[in-house]
Parts: sequence; structure tokens; C-alpha cells
Amino acid sequence: MRLALQLLISHGRVHRRMGLGPESRINMLRNLLTGLVRHERIETTYARADEVQFYAEKLIEYAKKGDTDEKAMKMASFWLTEKDLVPKLFKVLAPRFETQTDGFTRLAQLPRRENLDKAKMAVLEYKGNPFPPLYPVRKVNELTLINQLLKAYREERAQQRLTSASLVSSCVD
Repeated sequence: MRLALQLLISHGRVHRRMGLGPESRINMLRNLLTGLVRHERIETTYARADEVQFYAEKLIEYAKKGDTDEKAMKMASFWLTEKDLVPKLFKVLAPRFETQTDGFTRLAQLPRRENLDKAKMAVLEYKGNPFPPLYPVRKVNELTLINQLLKAYREERAQQRLTSASLVSSCVD
């Protein structure tokens, strides 16, 4: 009973413990976010990438408000340690995601490191970056039997709709 109660109570811990303390954790997240904005793709441990993904999404949401917004500029100047990246955030990344409401980043898992600590690795990237895709694009093969049958079914349904629409219009006239 006692162990179960301890598992249910969070004691105010709402994030992963990384680094040597809260200040170290924030500095590490700032450095990762700065690298992500500079290179648009970073490779790190899965826990760090998962943690910084939230902040990367929030930074883009603020950047979409424009560089004239005071809060957006404060967020950009706080989270980006290299100030030459602030214009890139507002002029390159924010216009790229102007039509999207969420889902600005992609997190892909990599195999574990074998030589050091066997840590779970991941790649975090902004969507639409100039690099080749991590996963190959799936090709749609129209020559398979299922795709041929589906194509014939769609054509047949379209033909039925045309004939039923012409019958309705001729009855109305």
C-alpha cells in the first residue's frame, strides 16, 4: 500500500532529471535548441530529444507571431544562445510553418550506442529541412492486384454517380 501511494504522488516532479540541477538542465536544453535551429537536425539521446521537442515546437509557435511581438522576441533571445540565429528563426523557420498549426518537428529513433553506455539515440529535426529524408518515401505501386481492383472500383463508382446524377436531372426537367 505504501509503495503504491508513493507511485501516485508526483511531489512536483514534472520533467526528466537531466544534468546536475535545474540550471544545468535549462542550459543543456538551450544548447540543444540552438543547435536544432542552426542545423535543423540534431542527433542526441532519446530522452534529451524528447524533452527538447516540446520547447522547439513552442519556439516556432511564438516565432509565427512575428519579430514585432515582444514576447516572441523575449522567448527567442532566451532560448537561443547564439543571437545570430534569431533572424533565421523569424525569417526562415516561421514562414515555413505559417500554414501548419502543430507538428513542426519529427523525432526518429536510432539504434542504441554500442561502444559507450548503450543509450537510446534519436534524431530530432524540423520538417521541411534541406537534408535527405531519414526514412525512404514509400512508393505507391499501381501494378499490384489490390491497387488495380481499387482503381477499377473507384472508376465504377464514379460512373454510377454520373448515371444517377443524369437520371435525377432528367427527371427534374
